[in-house]
Amino acid sequence: MQASELIKAIEAYAPIELAMDGDPVGLQIGDATRDIKTVMTTLDVRPETVAEAIEKNVDFIFAHHPAVFRPARNLDLANPQNKMYADLLKHDIIVYAAHTNLDAAVGGMNDWLAAVLGIQNTRPILPNPDGQSGLGRIGQLAKPTTVAAYAEFVRETFAVKAVRVIANDLQREIQTIAVLGGDGGSEYPAAQAAGADAYVTADLYYHTGHDVLADDFVVIDPDHHMEAIAKPEMVALVQRWKTAHNWDLTNVFASEINTDPYTYII
Repeated sequence: MQASELIKAIEAYAPIELAMDGDPVGLQIGDATRDIKTVMTTLDVRPETVAEAIEKNVDFIFAHHPAVFRPARNLDLANPQNKMYADLLKHDIIVYAAHTNLDAAVGGMNDWLAAVLGIQNTRPILPNPDGQSGLGRIGQLAKPTTVAAYAEFVRETFAVKAVRVIANDLQREIQTIAVLGGDGGSEYPAAQAAGADAYVTADLYYHTGHDVLADDFVVIDPDHHMEAIAKPEMVALVQRWKTAHNWDLTNVFASEINTDPYTYII
C-alpha cells in the first residue's frame, strides 16, 4: 500500500485543521507515494528511535511529536539532529506527525489520557465549534478522592518515580478532574473555570505554580512523557484501519525506546 493511504486515514481521524497555529504537523520527511509494509509508532522522533526504526526495517514512523520543530540552519552531519534527518532519508523512512490535531481529536490523545486517569463523562476544556473536539478533557471520577491519593494514582498510572503537586491542601477532596496532555500550564485558568477540582498536565512553570496556589487550585504534573501512552493507542488505530481497508501491512508496532529526557534522583 502507498503511504498516502495511511496519511489519508490519519488526517480523517485527526484533521490537520484541528492543530494549533504554527504546529508543524503532517508529513515531515519522505515520499507519500512510496509503498510501505512496516509502521512504527512513537512519541518522539529522536536519534535512538530512528536507529530502532532502521534496525527493524521500518518504512513509516507515525509520531506524536514532530521530528522537525524548527528548520535546520545547515546540513552539517556533525549535528546529531541533522544526522538523524540524513539517516531517515538514507533509509527511505517516512515520518508523519499528528500533534495538537491528535490532542484535540475525538478519540485522540486527551481522551486516551482521560480514560487511563479514570475520568468519565468527559467534554473538552477548550472546545471547538463542534462541541466535541478540542484541547483537554474534563469529567468526573467514579468517587471522590484526596489530592494526595489521586497524585499517587497518577504516579503509578504513568510509571514515573515522582509527580509534582501544586496544592494548598493535599487532603482536599476532589472528584471533577481536568487533563491536558503535554505543556498545558497556561491553560489552568480554563480548567478551573470549567469547574475542575484538579488539573493533570505537564511542564508547569515555577511562577505559574505560584499563580495556581494563589488561585487555590490543584495541579498534578506527571511529566510530559505521560503522552507515551499514545504509542499503543496509535498502533491500535493503524491496526483498525488495516482491517477495515484490507491494507497489505506486514507489521505495526510501538517503539520500545523510552524518550523521556529526565532522570529523577530521589
